[in-house]
Amino acid sequence: MAIEVGAQAPDFELKDNHGRTVRLADFRGGKRVVLLFYPFAFTGVCTGELRALQEQLPSFVNDETQLLAVSADSMHSLRIFGEQEGLEYPLLSDFWPHGEAARAYGVFDEEKGCAVRGTFVIDASGTVRWTVVNDLPDARDLNDYVKALDTL
Repeated sequence: MAIEVGAQAPDFELKDNHGRTVRLADFRGGKRVVLLFYPFAFTGVCTGELRALQEQLPSFVNDETQLLAVSADSMHSLRIFGEQEGLEYPLLSDFWPHGEAARAYGVFDEEKGCAVRGTFVIDASGTVRWTVVNDLPDARDLNDYVKALDTL
């Protein structure tokens, strides 16, 4: 079960698609975070969602907000995927221990070995302020993220 609104967001330390270490704690006291879990790079629905975020990037990466997209793909796969799709935000690898961050947020599908489509809007103090979790085939509406950010 996914963590709920009002909960403290579990911290994590993951490598991004360029090998840099990213910690959720690094944004505390500074930026809100849109934390997006997705099943796999190079798949239809995931690619569509991540492209749509890139098209509206100023809403999700700015002085107040940071977008972090997480999958259980390897860092190397994410690097190629990010370059191929022209994605200009961090793609974080939850590869090893496999799915650990997704499990902490309650969005890891043990049977399929990947995250479901979970999104968490986290305020600058580290509290989850909005969340949505969709099944694997169901794309999310990123306009909902924008509305959630507008309420903070």
